[in-house]
Amino acid sequence: MKSLYSKFLLATILIMIFSSLAGFLLTNTYYHQVTKSKNDAKNVTIAQSVIQHINEVQDLNLDHYLQTLGDVGYQIYLVNENGDSKFYGGDYRVKDLTDSTVQQVLNGEIYHGMRDFPKETFVTGFFANHLSNTVGVSFQYHHKRYAMFLRPDIKLLFNEVHTIMGGWTIFMGLISLAAMLLFAKLLIKPITELTEATKRIANERFDTPLKIESKDEIGQLATSFNTMMGQLQENDQIRKEFISNVSHDFQSPLLNIQGYAGLLVSENITDEERRDYVSIIQSETHRLSTLTKQLLLLTSLDQSSRKMERKIYALDEQMKRTIQKYRWWLEEEGINLSMTLEPTLINADAGLLENVWENLLTNAIKYNKENGDIQVVLTSTNQEVTVQIQDTGIGMSDTTKEQSFQRFFRADDSRTKDGTGLGLAIVEQIVKIHGGNIQVETQLGIGTVFTIILPKL
Repeated sequence: MKSLYSKFLLATILIMIFSSLAGFLLTNTYYHQVTKSKNDAKNVTIAQSVIQHINEVQDLNLDHYLQTLGDVGYQIYLVNENGDSKFYGGDYRVKDLTDSTVQQVLNGEIYHGMRDFPKETFVTGFFANHLSNTVGVSFQYHHKRYAMFLRPDIKLLFNEVHTIMGGWTIFMGLISLAAMLLFAKLLIKPITELTEATKRIANERFDTPLKIESKDEIGQLATSFNTMMGQLQENDQIRKEFISNVSHDFQSPLLNIQGYAGLLVSENITDEERRDYVSIIQSETHRLSTLTKQLLLLTSLDQSSRKMERKIYALDEQMKRTIQKYRWWLEEEGINLSMTLEPTLINADAGLLENVWENLLTNAIKYNKENGDIQVVLTSTNQEVTVQIQDTGIGMSDTTKEQSFQRFFRADDSRTKDGTGLGLAIVEQIVKIHGGNIQVETQLGIGTVFTIILPKL
């Protein structure tokens, strides 16, 4: 598998090659479309200036004058009407001028060889050292007709420039490539760190946060990654505590059931002891059943894909049925319950909210004082519903109040009441998914008030 660094290197080289070719082709096209005709006209003007000087200066040594022009940077080909010819300046690489072209210039026509030079893909006409890539003009000298073909000596004029430009291009390419590689290394380094951190998370190591402090998108990604790592660490701790608590809460009743079941097979126990043992086994079985149901409900509530089965129903009637269900327990404990329930319609999941009322009502009974009181109040407005369940029970300390909604939390006073420590966690979760909130007011030895506020529709 190719690394990101090697892919970046390959992409950089390909881009540099492509941009160089594209730049050359565009420059070549611009030369043929725009610059070539201008260059031809400029050189025609230079050639005409040379002819004008020849015509104006008397007793001019033509050979010496043209040789001087050749020395200062021009390639010149001179032909007279007798066919005699001579070269001045640098030599032409390709001597491809036709006799008909020479004759036309001798007859007085101007030759536009630079303008009409064939278009080439990889070598522009400006650098083509062909005899046909010249301009031609005619003149008379000592009663003879001459044709002069002229072009700048590119090698002489631009040899140093070629070296400088070539070196500049090579060094620019090497420095650009080195800079891009260094930048790629710095850019990919935090991604490599992210990869290593991901491997640590896969091995359940959440204690090594990333130290990437850049302000760009990678820095934002690292910040989000650290946030995720912290959340995963917290979730891992919760998961371990959850497994530990579940194991403990299952182990205790199972050990009791196993122990008392072993005692039941003994022949030396009385009928009264046998009944006591059976009662304990039934109690522990009920506790296990309740714990299993609550765990299943919590698991269902924790699933984000779970859909509530909302419907409009009479909340006051539901609460009356719930209270009626536990009337026997109220009478058994000698607890007086009063209720004020306004007729109220609510759009909610009736099955889930029934769990809320059952948990809060059974807690109010379970942790109440002997011959205590419970007050249930239901009020509503156009937007929301408020339910208050108040008891005169044992109350909670500030520490217990803060931890009361944690899963498996049970205060010391409640451990003798056979609680699972999941009831209030279930209540809070159900209220939250309905878009409501729950509040607790409590005092040790005086009682507790739970207030649930839910959106009405």
